[in-house]
Amino acid sequence: MQHDPALVAETRAWLTKALQDLAAAVHDLKASPPLTSDTAFHAQQAVEKALKAFLTWHGQGFRKTHNLIELGESCSEIDRTLDPLLRRAAPLTEYAWKFRYPGNPDDPSIEEAEEALATAREVYDALLTRVPDVVGP
Repeated sequence: MQHDPALVAETRAWLTKALQDLAAAVHDLKASPPLTSDTAFHAQQAVEKALKAFLTWHGQGFRKTHNLIELGESCSEIDRTLDPLLRRAAPLTEYAWKFRYPGNPDDPSIEEAEEALATAREVYDALLTRVPDVVGP
């Protein structure tokens, strides 16, 4: 079956950006000392972009948002089997802003950053299996 080249390209672009955020999160975690706030931020961004790739592939519009709950609900409407995973990923929403500015809470622990990264990888992998092979980066 032939897929719309523009749709494939846009979906692939979102997935590529998500993969870059995963790589950045790993890099930040390996820094000395580990940059846990950046790891958490990139984990959130990876999930956000993977969700937007999935929605793009399915022709579902979305507004400019970092809200993983909102994006996850839209994805779950397409594929209900994603719901438990996306509910676990929803708390990562706050990493889009929580540690980005002075005066906010202390950086997340290494364990918290590792957990955020693991969740982001799980979401990325789950969504990647739900788009055709021609789309994956």
